[in-house]
Amino acid sequence: MRYLLLIGGEDDGSDRSSQDVCGEDDSTAWAEEMTRRRVLLTGEVLRPPSDATTVRVRDGEVLLSDGPFAETKEQMGGFSVIECANLDEALEIAAAHPVAKYGMVEVRPIWE
Repeated sequence: MRYLLLIGGEDDGSDRSSQDVCGEDDSTAWAEEMTRRRVLLTGEVLRPPSDATTVRVRDGEVLLSDGPFAETKEQMGGFSVIECANLDEALEIAAAHPVAKYGMVEVRPIWE
């Protein structure tokens, strides 16, 4: 079964970007290990929320907003798609992600 790992954390006002976090040794080691195990299918680092544009259509009118759709301290910094035998394995993989130590990793099953 495939799972989406939404990887994020609080916007603490630091200058550390998602790209910086993914370049760290522990993040690189996690990706290499998951690739070796053949569970990591893909993953990407997202640009900061300030680069986002939210699109809504209401009564046929397209409404655009700069930034993320919700004002929140937690922001998504990236994602990974993994393939595992079951939810328990997906949770084990998510818990091993370095960001889980200070941010969060949401595990969401993908419809198949």
